[in-house]
Amino acid sequence: MSIKVKGSRAQPMSRLLGGGGELAPLMRTAKLIARAQQHLRDHLPDEVGEHVHVGGFREGKLTIITDRAVWLTWLRYEQQRLLTLLHQLPEFAAVTGFTLKVRPVRPLKVPARQVRQLPAPAAAEIAACAADTEDPRLKRALERLASHAQPLD
Repeated sequence: MSIKVKGSRAQPMSRLLGGGGELAPLMRTAKLIARAQQHLRDHLPDEVGEHVHVGGFREGKLTIITDRAVWLTWLRYEQQRLLTLLHQLPEFAAVTGFTLKVRPVRPLKVPARQVRQLPAPAAAEIAACAADTEDPRLKRALERLASHAQPLD
């Protein structure tokens, strides 16, 4: 398989992301979504704001995502007020409604740490093996393992 050289040169990021670059429409949409997100959060009660995320804009509808059904129900009752809030910003005058979705956020589960205990008699046996071993790397490893013994009471 061959790689063909493209005739054009690499473009600076500022040219791609701003003005008339290829990614400029995507960047404008991302900025608009971020602005809608911030505007809604500024005007929503604190307990709701952290659970509401603007997901996109399509066909005149703004997608609002929340992590629980209880907030979705609240948003349904507040749709008209939220629409009025968004219409305060000129770039959102075209918003005619909302698409509401629930997307639960599952926290990462950190595996429980297993703490293993080495009984003192086992540590003594390992230390004795280390004393009889000639290989220096194995000897150090056995000594390190023996040092994990439970302290004697």
